[in-house]
Amino acid sequence: MSRPALVVGWMAALGIAATAAAWSIAATLADTDHWTPEQLVVLSSMHINQLPPAQNDPSNAVDGKPEAIALGKQLFFDKRLSSNGAVSCASCHDPAKGYQDGLPRGRGTGLGNRRTMPVAGAGYSPWLFWDGRADSLWAQALGPLENPAEHGGTRTRYAQLVQAAYRDEYEKVFGAMPSLPVLPADASPSGTAAQRQAWQELDPASREAISRIYANMGKAIAAYEKTLRFGESRFDAYVGATLRGDPEAPRLLTEAEKRGLRIFIGEGRCATCHNGPLLTDQHFHNTGVPRLDPAHPDLGRSAATSVVANDEFNCLGRFSDAQSSQCEELAFMVKDDPLLVGAFKTPGLRGVATRAPYMHAGQLATLEDVVAHYRKAPRAQVGQSELARPRLSDEDARYLVAFLRTLDSPVTEHLAR
Repeated sequence: MSRPALVVGWMAALGIAATAAAWSIAATLADTDHWTPEQLVVLSSMHINQLPPAQNDPSNAVDGKPEAIALGKQLFFDKRLSSNGAVSCASCHDPAKGYQDGLPRGRGTGLGNRRTMPVAGAGYSPWLFWDGRADSLWAQALGPLENPAEHGGTRTRYAQLVQAAYRDEYEKVFGAMPSLPVLPADASPSGTAAQRQAWQELDPASREAISRIYANMGKAIAAYEKTLRFGESRFDAYVGATLRGDPEAPRLLTEAEKRGLRIFIGEGRCATCHNGPLLTDQHFHNTGVPRLDPAHPDLGRSAATSVVANDEFNCLGRFSDAQSSQCEELAFMVKDDPLLVGAFKTPGLRGVATRAPYMHAGQLATLEDVVAHYRKAPRAQVGQSELARPRLSDEDARYLVAFLRTLDSPVTEHLAR
């Protein structure tokens, strides 16, 4: 089969009509950059326009509802949702920094153990956090609120705040707020000994009502977070122009950047895990990243499976809006694979150049350090690394870093979904 025929074939697979104009484009694609039809299919699959709308989460009945999005945005930026009145979701997920913080480890009311992950695109993942210990975006939103190093608050504190400051907004989304008795300022099933004792002293109906309000806060915040989307990067502009046969396409990236792109999808094997429009396979891998604390190794995914399975806010829990048949990811979760030991989630690479430092605890300072790590492919200090050493020269490494800097996707709100 001729090259134009192959190109028209993948155009048809992508829904592009194989008209006379398409044949003309196919011929034009024999351009100075010399991408093969197979490479063009890969490049097209990485374009941001190939990202479909995020599916509604069956465990969150208010996902996508404008009233929920509006409430979630208010909660996202409210610093009262913390023990010291100084930390909001936006403190670590800063809009000015692409909804992350640029720190090696997240800092809220204390210092966390891992880096803050960006929230744009998070609604496409079945597992949240670096280790996947939450199975929905709303369950993920709840974790930091009671974490002593992040927001440091308690669910009684939050329920009372919602009751006092957001009653009207809450009831527009979730219906009548339950009547609550006089509550202790801070009671939680996962807080200090005093907070846990105060929680146990509440009657079961009150604990249920408080936890319901708390879960609904997470659902509203998740509805807002799903409106955060990546825009087009220089890489996307180049791919789009190349697929259209635009004669200006070769000039949209430098030769070094295009060489880096070839390495990324070719001999560097980066696209094995960093694929699709979000440049992540959404899975967990051990890549031999050095341990932050040798005395206390972070086991990553292998330690998180029991956490998510026992989470009261998971898809099968009583606060979920899903039917059990809709919780297949949780029901069929892999728990005992030895490759999960020391494995962490593949981060998406959009905007990666603005998100130093790198890896799950900021162990690598620069993109150059990251590429050097993958070139060395060291043995894992815990678990078994999946890396195989690629044959890349120093010059190849510089090209690869140049390409990574083209993934400069802006993050913007899209409130009307």
